[in-house]
Amino acid sequence: MKTFKTGGIHPPENKFTENSPIEEMPVPAELAISLNQHLGKPAKPLVKVGSEVKKGQLIGEADGFISANVHASTSGKVKAIKPHPHPGGQYAMTVFITADGKDEWAEGLDTEPADWRNFSKEEIIGKIKQAGIVGMGGAGFPTNVKLSPPPDKQIDTIILNGAECEPFLTADHRLMLESPEAVIEGLEIITSLFSGQAKAYIGIESNKKDAIAVLSKLASPKGIEVVSLKTKYPQGAEKQLINAITGRTIEQGELPFDKGCLVQNIGTAVAIYEAVCKNKPLVDRIVTVSGLEIGHPKNIRTVIGTSFRDISRFCGDPKESTNQIISGGPMMGKALFTLDVPVVKTTSGILFVNNAGIEKARERTCIRCSKCVDVCPQGLAPWLLANVAQIREFDEIQLLGLANCTECGSCTYVCPSKRELVHWIKYAKALVNNRQKRKSA
Repeated sequence: MKTFKTGGIHPPENKFTENSPIEEMPVPAELAISLNQHLGKPAKPLVKVGSEVKKGQLIGEADGFISANVHASTSGKVKAIKPHPHPGGQYAMTVFITADGKDEWAEGLDTEPADWRNFSKEEIIGKIKQAGIVGMGGAGFPTNVKLSPPPDKQIDTIILNGAECEPFLTADHRLMLESPEAVIEGLEIITSLFSGQAKAYIGIESNKKDAIAVLSKLASPKGIEVVSLKTKYPQGAEKQLINAITGRTIEQGELPFDKGCLVQNIGTAVAIYEAVCKNKPLVDRIVTVSGLEIGHPKNIRTVIGTSFRDISRFCGDPKESTNQIISGGPMMGKALFTLDVPVVKTTSGILFVNNAGIEKARERTCIRCSKCVDVCPQGLAPWLLANVAQIREFDEIQLLGLANCTECGSCTYVCPSKRELVHWIKYAKALVNNRQKRKSA
């Protein structure tokens, strides 16, 4: 069974919702659609307060090369446009829409499926760009840009990421089981953009044997290889997935296309199929709602802009013992200070937890046990990075490989002294980035 060569951990899986079919959540009375749902510059608003909109109508236009369109997720009237809390922890300009209850598509959208083979490469890329598709595994990089590598980069390997290695999350697992044809079609569309010469793989962790079986049956006749991967975190990280399947290593400063590889998430592949074949913009996604503190853990399909508060009500409300809500998985997700944040295109999960045991653990002095070094998938020395970050030696920390840290959190997870290693590394990254921006201003 394949896996990446360096580091990794195996936290308790807690996949409570792996057998929970995807439920359709009704469109709430009000949506808060952020104009910042992707890596890069936020979209520019195209509507005004009082505007009537249809579902799928463009309400935010991509502003620059690394940006993405944003669409109305239902029909209704624009109530306000103002800064609003974002699941990433910041405030972002947000379009509030009061739903009219009709959920009426704009003309020409969500049509009967067409054959993507009738479209040129330029038409396919254009449809993906128009639909506002971004990486739905969490990165949020605009997909049309990722599918257009520099001409001198020859892509010979395309990988769909079905690993879903974060504990608790099962949204991609259910999508593979319930929409396998769309997953395969999406992958075929991606492969067609590279003259059909690239070898296509779907990487799935071994704890999803049913998804491996379903997709293998459909993929094999099309020359697509489904690869069973060892269940190990962070198997779904881009660099680790490439290493596991191809044996290639993405060195510091390199991107996957430097080694001939391109990776897309399972949800992104389905969104590509829907955009190209059905003219459907990215207005909804699958979200895992889980944790021991929520009434009814579920996988739900919800429209972009639905508030976490509405979702928690749909799932039976949090228990009184809930003291932390996380957007995403427990390893790389972000703790929230309010439930009044909306689902964005990169929202993979919402966790309701009680972290009383964690709160009691106080950070202690490093004992030089090297466990953080052993598990680091990037081959770094997290204890040293954290030490240097604490004394703010930012020139030295860059020489130690700061930029190569993927912030997977494995080091913090295993540290017996309960040091917040990854948080110190994130702190250093933020300050280094700010300093570089000031220098270039």
